[in-house]
Amino acid sequence: MSESNSLVTLAGVGLAATGVAHFVVPDAFRGITEAAFPDDAATALKINGGLETAIGTAIALPQTRKIGFVGLGLYGAYLAVNIVKARSAN
Repeated sequence: MSESNSLVTLAGVGLAATGVAHFVVPDAFRGITEAAFPDDAATALKINGGLETAIGTAIALPQTRKIGFVGLGLYGAYLAVNIVKARSAN
């Protein structure tokens, strides 16, 4: 495995671990989640944790890496849209 492949795998594992952390230590993510999802931060926290776990796992595995990066782009857009909507509402 090349060094760049190893780094991508490590990044995927890191994202997946961050997703799992949403369930283990949700208070660490509550503030940032409430800023983007003020109406139902508790549900958004679980959804974000699940998405990050799935996307990170997909990126970590060479067989699913491309779809993982597509998912990461879509997830980034989802977060950006919700942040803009939350700020517009205030």
